[in-house]
Amino acid sequence: MPSQREPRTRADSPGKTPGSRSPAPPPPCGGEMRHCHQVKSAIFNFQSLLTVILLLICTCAYIRSLAPSLLDRNKTGLLGIFWKCARIGERKSPYVAVCCIVMAFSILFTQ
Repeated sequence: MPSQREPRTRADSPGKTPGSRSPAPPPPCGGEMRHCHQVKSAIFNFQSLLTVILLLICTCAYIRSLAPSLLDRNKTGLLGIFWKCARIGERKSPYVAVCCIVMAFSILFTQ
């Protein structure tokens, strides 16, 4: 009678010893679980969202000071957001400057 072969299992495969397992994949944060919160995008981190908004306001105000016609032609619609940010940067410039300084100290010394 022909001998019936049993199907191979993972432990029977060449190079594997019974009971050995392949190493577990590293965590998605590069091995350190305490730094996982830094992988989030700016939308889900409130401080990063404020930083992006401040940078947008400052950038739009600077661009409008160099080339006013570039932002003034789009006062409505989706591109009107940049004109509005430029207006906030011009009219509230002392407050925006204070917010930028506070945000800079916050990023430098609390993180």
